[in-house]
Amino acid sequence: MSTPSRSPRPAERVLPEMIWMPGLDPATGGHPGLRTGEVVEEDGVRIERDVPVVLRDGVTVYVDVFRPAAATAPVPAILTLSPYGKHAPKGFHLFPGAEVPADAISRHTVWEGPDPMWWAQRGYAVVNADSRGSWMSEGDLVVLSEQEGEDGHDVVEWTAAQPWCTGRVGMSGVSYLAVVQWRVAATRPPHLAAINPWEGWSDCYRDYFFHGGIPETKFVTFTQWSCRCGPGRVEDLPAMHAAHPLLDDYNRSKSVPDLSVIDVPAYCVTDWGDHGLHTRGTIEAWREVGSPHKWLEVHGRKKWQYYYRPESLRRLRAFFDHFLMGTDDEVRTWPPVRIEVRERYAVGVERAEREWPPARTDHRPFALDATAGTLVAGQPAAAAAVEYDPAAEDGRAVFDLRFDARTEITGYAKLRLWVEIDEGDDMDLFVGLQKLDRSGRQVHFPYWSMMDDGQVALGWLRASHRELDDERSTPWQPRLRHERQLPLRPGEPTPVEIEIWPSSTLFAAGESLRLVVQGRDLHRYDIGPAQAHEQSVNRGRHRIRTGGAFDSHLLLPVIPA
Repeated sequence: MSTPSRSPRPAERVLPEMIWMPGLDPATGGHPGLRTGEVVEEDGVRIERDVPVVLRDGVTVYVDVFRPAAATAPVPAILTLSPYGKHAPKGFHLFPGAEVPADAISRHTVWEGPDPMWWAQRGYAVVNADSRGSWMSEGDLVVLSEQEGEDGHDVVEWTAAQPWCTGRVGMSGVSYLAVVQWRVAATRPPHLAAINPWEGWSDCYRDYFFHGGIPETKFVTFTQWSCRCGPGRVEDLPAMHAAHPLLDDYNRSKSVPDLSVIDVPAYCVTDWGDHGLHTRGTIEAWREVGSPHKWLEVHGRKKWQYYYRPESLRRLRAFFDHFLMGTDDEVRTWPPVRIEVRERYAVGVERAEREWPPARTDHRPFALDATAGTLVAGQPAAAAAVEYDPAAEDGRAVFDLRFDARTEITGYAKLRLWVEIDEGDDMDLFVGLQKLDRSGRQVHFPYWSMMDDGQVALGWLRASHRELDDERSTPWQPRLRHERQLPLRPGEPTPVEIEIWPSSTLFAAGESLRLVVQGRDLHRYDIGPAQAHEQSVNRGRHRIRTGGAFDSHLLLPVIPA
């Protein structure tokens, strides 16, 4: 296969004024110090530590190279780039509930990256790079930056030029290692042959930093903890996050502005349980990527477990064998989209689709009835209201829909509400869709890589951020502008539209879908790598108006039987 000629974008950018903190001594994070020149052989793999790579502006970053020791000819390479540390300071022992077997990966595996031993033993080189300003790599560290894309471009081209490389380079990895792939691929390195973004947000503001305009306050500090070691300055991510509550130039700088320029083959994978981080962003990126060769796979399991499971490795190897080695044609038979339609925890059926969302989707509105606490097919004639105290432990509004026949909900749901406050000028709305069995008990799903109490789907809105982007919104997926705040007025009913992240769930006859609306997170955990929204704007009581002139309704994506 020939590789099309591509040119890098010019290294021109306008950076916002940055709030810095000094980098933490790499030794504190377990870094053993530079080992440039160290070469060892282990289990048939040649390992070269801290190989220097000089970037276009003269900054040096360091990479570890793993390749087959017995190879007599050049091999293709798989690259990772992240600030997490190529010496693998993080492990699954820190994340209870991840369900990754202890023997699933070797001790050389970068956090959320491919196991270099497994791949080198199958004819690939793996290059793990510490990004600019992290650990021993020179420079200052700005996370999720355009600079990382340009640096990754240079490391791709350095890798392709090595005598042990065929000139074909791929990328793989989870979360941050996936986000970087959007960055690098958008610069179009001539020798980047394929990417595998496995669970990676693509719209940093909407997918991660501010859900519906509500600031995320816990995982962002964990990200800082993971990206704090380096020889120079490190971006103070929580401080910058707090200083930029709207979608301004700073927040735009954290995302690729135009994913359509990505033209390399892309195998994109995510799960239905990563609401608030990866689910939306991976799917939206797949939709926008310009490559004619792209696949989307959405499962219902835990992301790390799924990345390292044998069947996932087999499929990923088939992908790279095809585009990096040209030896496996299985990929030609893959459907563009594969999804898992969930029934309950770890139970579901995989299905092929021609597109996403499925073209046959029937978007059905179900009106909220505050009098009965139900979702109904027609608009109630009488106006009614339900109110709750958003600060109370049981403060919420609940609406149920019982299915008389087997029903599949797959795609994007949308909630339209008429809301009202009695104090202040704003409100935070947290929305959950739940599955109830025939006895009325909640059916749980995997959530956030480690948890077992997930919902069907989630949505969020800070009401002052309700302004829609009319050009990019659809009837079933509202898109908010987030460029200014529009205060509420006490006692004045106001319509809002809430995006509910995509999902896929099967309901049997007699089972129910429950809509929950409340003023705080549906999920709250004490562990560090969890999500939280702890800066509430709520005051007084919340009121939801339904029926009559108030067309509060839930739009559900029903797949016809």
